[in-house]
Amino acid sequence: MSRKIFGTDGVRGKANAYPMTAEMALKLGAAAGRYFRRGGQEHHRVVIGKDTRLSGYMLENALTAGLTSTGMNVLLLGPVPTPAVGFLTRSMRADLGIMISASHNPAHDNGIKFFGPDGFKLSDEAEAEIEAMLSDEIQLAAPESIGRARRIDDGRGRYVEYAKTTFPAGLRLDGLKVVIDCANGAAYRAAPDVLWELGAEVIPIGVEPDGTNINDGVGSTHPRVCARAVLKHKADLGITLDGDADRVMIVDETGAIANGDQIMALMASRWAEQGKLRGGALVATVMSNLGLEKFLQGRGLSLERTAVGDRYVVERMRQKGFNLGGEQSGHIVMTDYATTGDGLIAGLQFLAAMRESGRLASDLVHQFQPVPQLLKNVRYAQGADPLAKASVKQEIADAEKRLAGSGRVLIRKSGTEPLIRVMAEAEDEQVLLEVVDGIVAAVEKAA
Repeated sequence: MSRKIFGTDGVRGKANAYPMTAEMALKLGAAAGRYFRRGGQEHHRVVIGKDTRLSGYMLENALTAGLTSTGMNVLLLGPVPTPAVGFLTRSMRADLGIMISASHNPAHDNGIKFFGPDGFKLSDEAEAEIEAMLSDEIQLAAPESIGRARRIDDGRGRYVEYAKTTFPAGLRLDGLKVVIDCANGAAYRAAPDVLWELGAEVIPIGVEPDGTNINDGVGSTHPRVCARAVLKHKADLGITLDGDADRVMIVDETGAIANGDQIMALMASRWAEQGKLRGGALVATVMSNLGLEKFLQGRGLSLERTAVGDRYVVERMRQKGFNLGGEQSGHIVMTDYATTGDGLIAGLQFLAAMRESGRLASDLVHQFQPVPQLLKNVRYAQGADPLAKASVKQEIADAEKRLAGSGRVLIRKSGTEPLIRVMAEAEDEQVLLEVVDGIVAAVEKAA
């Protein structure tokens, strides 16, 4: 079954343009409601969270209308992080969870992510079935069976309390000054509250959302802002999240920035020493640096690689029983604590490492020397397929031959935008540049 609107992380696009319209959200809500009520049982419920985008109001109302029209009872959480939706779906015994967010994308985009009753994102197969229902007439509930909707005022508070339980009992953050950048997004209240309640002196930035400034020059896609704040305030650590708080970057007291690979390396080595790393492996995507793989091998650990997308990381973790995984971009998945990437809880784990080791952040953020890596994006017209061109295939084959044994090439289409991502790694930076630029030129010509 071909998929038309679901990408690697739900449905995403420009707000008020197909497929991110109120009409489509209503249809998706009705289709999802019918999918989860196929057994005919009554009293099904769904929780809906959102980030701080202006279009979230429109999509929330449309989804609610579609869901209640098929008999689902809707619990509205308001602005909460994506991992909070996963947690609360399970905690509140809901049949479905929905997060309205386009994650790290600009405010003019939005998206809809679905979670199953176990708090994990829906499988590709489930999403395909829901999408297939869009082309059919959806059976609506009888008038007396239309669902109800209500606001849940303490959803954020429940998540705050849970997040604190993931920090080691008996430890506090007294004496630590922490900058927290919330990207004017979903965690703008929850993240500073958690850190303050654990005893830290908190310097919050990116906590003034206005509906249009999410991820705008702040957050994990702009970590230099957090780095400057760390230096200005002489802070011990900076934690910078993205718009829905499922990604994180760490900034040490010198302003150095650690991406997801370095954070995962620290956690994998610590958990292995503590006997907490299940399966002796870390799950990451094909984008993670070769340096991470070598670091793990040196400690007798292995790296399991998946396709890009935290959903595929989680699927591999669940299939093989691993409990740590993530992406270079900052998704850190710890299934002991959360069903999806959780930037705040990952930040708390880093703070726990500082407290337990008595070391500075700068002693912990640089776990391995990365192999030089270069990533460039090429935009192409919808419907085109530059990667099918013989000239592009030949350029890629030549690059792979040139890097054989000393690096690697990874070419892939974005799951959310009409972009081709050209990435390579090589010890020789000049060769790296030549290889990537050669492939980019070939793709641009074909596009």
